[in-house]
Order: sequence, then C-alpha cells, then structure tokens
Amino acid sequence: MVEWITSDGLTDYDAAVDFMEARVSAIAAGDADECIWLVEHPPLYTAGTSAKAADLTDPDRFPVHDSKRGGQYTYHGPGQRVIYVMLDVGKRGHDVRRFVQQLEHWVILALNQFNVTGHIRDGRVGVWVERDDKPLTPTGAKAEDKIAAIGIRLRKWISFHGMSINLDPDLSHFDGIVPCGITEHGVTSLIDLGLPVCMDDVDIALRHSFEQVFNSP
Repeated sequence: MVEWITSDGLTDYDAAVDFMEARVSAIAAGDADECIWLVEHPPLYTAGTSAKAADLTDPDRFPVHDSKRGGQYTYHGPGQRVIYVMLDVGKRGHDVRRFVQQLEHWVILALNQFNVTGHIRDGRVGVWVERDDKPLTPTGAKAEDKIAAIGIRLRKWISFHGMSINLDPDLSHFDGIVPCGITEHGVTSLIDLGLPVCMDDVDIALRHSFEQVFNSP
C-alpha cells in the first residue's frame, strides 16, 4: 500500500524534512506504509550534496536550506508541485539507477497527459522540454528548458525527498541560483508553455502515471 497525502497551502520546509525523516524510519521498521506526499513550499532555495557555493548567486533573496538529497541547488516556491517520494527501493529491486529512471519516466508520463514531451539528457539531471519557439543554440541544436527537477536520498533502502514540477512559479525566482549547476539552459513551466493547468490536474496526472510505472505487472 502507498499512502497519498496532499497538503493545502504552503508547507514549511524544515517541517517537511522532519516528517520525511520520521516516516522513512517508520517504513524501514515496518510500522508505516510507503508514502507519496504532494506539497507546495514558500519561496526558498535548497542545496543538495553536490551544491557549489558559487552557484548561489543571490544568497539573501530567499532562505537557503542545506539538504541531504542528491544534486545541487534548486528552487521551491508557490506554483510548483513538490512530490516527496517515500518508497521502499529494497523491495523494488535494490536498483537505485533503475528507481531514478522510474521517477523520470513517471514525470514524463504525467507531462504527456498535457501534450508536453519531456526528455532525459545525459549529464543533466531532471526532465527537459525542447523549445521550438526559441532560437537554436550556438551548436545548432534546439533550445531546451528544464520543467522538472529530481533529487533523492536513501536510508535503509527507503527513498525520500523527490521531485518538483513547475506549473506556474515565478520563474525569475530561479535567478538567485544556477539551477542544478547548469548555465546554458533555462527553466520553464506549464504556464510558460501556454498550458493553463491547475494543481489538481497535475495531481490527477501524477496519480495515474504512478500506477503505470510502479504498479503495472
């Protein structure tokens, strides 16, 4: 059984981490079900375990939280669906790489329901969309923007932290960091792509695509 929790309003980041820590311990002990927790946060930056100080370009703009998840700097804020993933990777095959690929596939399937084609790129964390409406890059390739970030941590083979999908955040808030250490590509959202999608729509898409990825035979 996987319990789904959706929190209204804006969830304090430290409180979210405390919840995940406790839930992961309970799952590992066999005292709680796996959990998917859907939240929004007030504006903040988080630094993953690979974060570089130089990539925090405006440290006074929003609160900065050190995070034990993988990855570099990322932004969370209103208009962004954060998906905290507390799943037993041990019983799902003890394969961390495959698990991350499943998370990526989960996001891509959810975006497909809004006719958005997400891509995974070698050497770049997250899910990306090609921008036909922007000029080609200096190499002649299509411009690409990031629409979803992924960063997890495992304890006793239980995952926590997770993913974020941009619906309608203030994209200028990403200017205070180098998102995931990548300077040559931008950040986008469903609204920026011309899709007036609400949070409930995304939550329904996530639930449907989760079943396809994790619960299919």
